[in-house]
Amino acid sequence: MHNPQFSQKHISMTTDTTIFGLHAVHALMTRRASAVKHLMVQHATESELLSDILHIAKSHRIAIEYTSRRSLDHLTHDGNHQGVLAYCKPPRIYTEDDLKDWLANLGIPPFLLILDGIQDPHNLGACFRSADAAGVHAIIAPKDKACGITEVVAKVASGASEFVPFFQVTNLVRTMTFLKEAGVWFYGAVGEATQSLYHTKLVGPIGIVLGQEGNGLRRLTRESCDFLIHIPMHGAVSSLNVSVAAGVILFEAVRQRMR
Repeated sequence: MHNPQFSQKHISMTTDTTIFGLHAVHALMTRRASAVKHLMVQHATESELLSDILHIAKSHRIAIEYTSRRSLDHLTHDGNHQGVLAYCKPPRIYTEDDLKDWLANLGIPPFLLILDGIQDPHNLGACFRSADAAGVHAIIAPKDKACGITEVVAKVASGASEFVPFFQVTNLVRTMTFLKEAGVWFYGAVGEATQSLYHTKLVGPIGIVLGQEGNGLRRLTRESCDFLIHIPMHGAVSSLNVSVAAGVILFEAVRQRMR
């Protein structure tokens, strides 16, 4: 649903990556089992999801190694691996060169999430999870001074990073200009905006634009937005975590688009 076929130029990494956690590995096996080279599974671990992972692995003749929890703790730097780790080829990361073909093959008004310099992998992973749940067609982020897809991102995303295309672009403003020319309207979230999220029409081809932790949107990114909106806040806390804000705004858009 999220990933139409198109000409796939992409950045390739020379080294394998690791994905751990039941949901993340299951999504990996479901989406691109051919990229998985080796599985490590904790002894005496049982679950329906793990059984499905092992079934897919065996059908693709993927090597399975059983090991101790201590070994997996070490390999994942004490991450919440839930008894399974996969060595695989890294996911495809698309560039602005891919956008023209991607848009041409999407076939419906694009629903995009633009992340202007998110640096915390936990926040990026949570944004992936919300984006996937909301039906976002792609996430776009700058290549420099921003987090890419890491094993932590994949774990926090619970597999969503395998399904939502991720574009890392050299010049975010230039990319937004191209998308505006293609008919996309951009809504930037800033705390001081006068227009409320709940008085904003979020249908048709849109991009929700969120800034980095602490500093928010950069000046040129803000100026590239068509509208600036805020989430009404009624408590003592003046702002939300960026991934929480993403969920609130995306699902308001989902509510409107369902009508």
